Amino acid sequence: MKKQIKNTLLVVILLYILLCGLLYFVQEKLIFFPEKLNKNYRFDFEQKFEELNIKTKDGKVLNGLLFKAKNSKGLIFYLHGNGGSISSWGHVAKTYTDLNYDIFILDYRGYGKSDGEILSQNQLFEDNQNAYNEVKKKYSESKIIILGYSIGTGLASQLASTNTPKLLILQAPYYNLTDMMKKRYWFIPTFILRYKFSTNEYLKKCKMPVVIFHGNQDKVIYYGSSIKLEKEFKKKDTLITLIGQGHNGMTENENYRMELAKIVSK
Repeated sequence: MKKQIKNTLLVVILLYILLCGLLYFVQEKLIFFPEKLNKNYRFDFEQKFEELNIKTKDGKVLNGLLFKAKNSKGLIFYLHGNGGSISSWGHVAKTYTDLNYDIFILDYRGYGKSDGEILSQNQLFEDNQNAYNEVKKKYSESKIIILGYSIGTGLASQLASTNTPKLLILQAPYYNLTDMMKKRYWFIPTFILRYKFSTNEYLKKCKMPVVIFHGNQDKVIYYGSSIKLEKEFKKKDTLITLIGQGHNGMTENENYRMELAKIVSK
């Protein structure tokens, strides 16, 4: 009987080790859910836009769209969530162009028309910086707002921490992905996570004001993440709670739009 229990435990331990090993190597498929578009795909939006192709350091080409406002006051550099592509994310643009801001939305590697595949967090950071450098050729950094949504909040925070935009806006941020992993997959050791996206650490290095929007009914990235971030705020930072708001559809939330209009008008 003891031998059977010992053998069973051994099998369970081996299976657990194999599971952890598998998760280490395939975690991109559990974090990122890209929609791939054909290179000749034609975007269809009601408002005017310019398609931009940006070369990476390793020779790949990233695709992005620049939507123009009639009387532009600056640029929103938008880093979207972990699913879809610009073909769907582009519909948020009108919210920002109506406030007289141009908006640039970048598709990460493997998303939309962008080449390659995501292999590391540093690769993502370098790609975002490369794209940011390109838009800085068109806009003064004092007129650029970096905005991240969901998975894009960690990326936006990291980008803002190494640059000097006018403002950083985060929609439904996580404290860091390690914290999210502990919350959701407590039985998996966090050392296997290669994508830390340590928003809390990046914000400490941000010199610009930070504004966080988070719905208190968010079931994907728990609202407590923003409460944790708020505890580490500088005086000029702000958390705006959207009562009754879940994870999706924040851009259409009337309170979000009202508060956003006040913020970008300053």
